[in-house]
Amino acid sequence: MPGHLVLVRHGETAWSRTGRHTGRTDIPLTDDGRAEAASVAPTLVGWSIGAAVTSPLTRAKETAEIAGFPCGLAVDDQLVEWDYGQLEGLTQAEIVERRPGFSKWHDPVPLGESPDEVGERADDVIRRWAPAPDGPDVVLFAHGHLLAILAARWTGLPAVEGRRFPLETATLTVLGTKRNDRVIRRLNHRCGLPLPERPAERAEADR
Repeated sequence: MPGHLVLVRHGETAWSRTGRHTGRTDIPLTDDGRAEAASVAPTLVGWSIGAAVTSPLTRAKETAEIAGFPCGLAVDDQLVEWDYGQLEGLTQAEIVERRPGFSKWHDPVPLGESPDEVGERADDVIRRWAPAPDGPDVVLFAHGHLLAILAARWTGLPAVEGRRFPLETATLTVLGTKRNDRVIRRLNHRCGLPLPERPAERAEADR
């Protein structure tokens, strides 16, 4: 039975609640965010988790630590969020007010990363943490845009297509395979809500 790569976006922070671009600014979870983090483990009951990996930034690491996994927790620097450069701390409305029509997906980010640069980091994460064909599941705790780009790269799409996968805080996205293709088995599932069926069982039915 093929393993899955489970992506978990961290819980709420003060900046995510107000829609501010939070790249490398290291801020903690809110009380609501910590409550959201506690809902991760019940959602994954029954899963075979062989490795749990987190971004070094506090909001992701705190989410992972609260969730807790018997396999322990590894830290991977490549899971840090997109470097937004001079856009850091700004809302999209504030950015567009200053630069009408601006899109970080298509326009250069001043002093920051491009989508392709983030995609290169995502590719490296996939190479090192993708589960073995018959191995246990791997869970990654990280950030909205990094994980969206990682999902795009998993399916062979260019990094810029991560814009099509907006991920909310405290949500779970499951990457897997169907026959010989890499697919997204579940997208933006709210942590704390039971999965209608385990993706592993669904994968068996799809063969």
